[in-house]
Amino acid sequence: MFREAGFPEGSFQLLLITKDQVSKLIADQRIKGVTITGSAKAGKVVAKQCGENLKKHVMELGGSDAYIVCNDADLDLAVTECCKGRITNNGQSCTAAKRYIVMEDVYDKFCDKVVQKFKSFKVGDPMKEDTDIGPLARKDLRDSVHDAVQRAVRGGAKLLYGGEITPGRGFYYPATVLADVTPENTAFNEEIFGPVATIIKAKDETHAVELCNKSIYGLGGGVFTKDIAKGERMLREMDAGLLFLNGVVTSTPEYPFGGVKDSGYGRECGEAGIKEWVIMKSVVVK
Repeated sequence: MFREAGFPEGSFQLLLITKDQVSKLIADQRIKGVTITGSAKAGKVVAKQCGENLKKHVMELGGSDAYIVCNDADLDLAVTECCKGRITNNGQSCTAAKRYIVMEDVYDKFCDKVVQKFKSFKVGDPMKEDTDIGPLARKDLRDSVHDAVQRAVRGGAKLLYGGEITPGRGFYYPATVLADVTPENTAFNEEIFGPVATIIKAKDETHAVELCNKSIYGLGGGVFTKDIAKGERMLREMDAGLLFLNGVVTSTPEYPFGGVKDSGYGRECGEAGIKEWVIMKSVVVK
């Protein structure tokens, strides 16, 4: 594709290298910019190296995307979208729907519908068309998800469904639902990188936005409501780089992709993404 587009031979290269080799690559004078997709911890290491070498860089890091479900929301739509957004890539996605912030008037009904939806997901061979959830990437990652769930329950979260490691071959973890999660709970504050839904009760819309913004992350999120004007107003108050009304975050080439706070800075995709890597020059002719 690069050759057909007219780039010189070797413009695009895929390197399977160690972190020490990455440091040498960043320091190389031929490298003009660096972008990373990874954890906040990894991003801080790379940003430090870029700073030491005065290199332009873009950070696309972790997320704990919050979706606010208002009293007037289409609950079936909200449940379908939020659950689909939670199991994308088996929950191993920075933009996965991780926190559901639900108004207290529809809270119980929403919880019941999420549990029923999660029960319908089929866990199995990822190569089969009818599989909804496959295995996680590694055993230690699966174990860290289970540990996070156990710590959340010990911290007061209510386990509505799942929460047990699937026996047998493969690093599978079932779709899991945690309810009654508070800002003091680890499930509220940590990014659980697996198919675990975290449900939080809100008193009203103002409280819901406050709960959304309590996270150290600010990648994506959204609002479910039939009142479009109200939804747009709430989205403007949410601290995140990607915000959707009546849908979950997706990435396309058309609009900028990126977050704020510990989710990073800079943008990929869209006009803004192109301009991250364009050097502006002021040319004055007298």
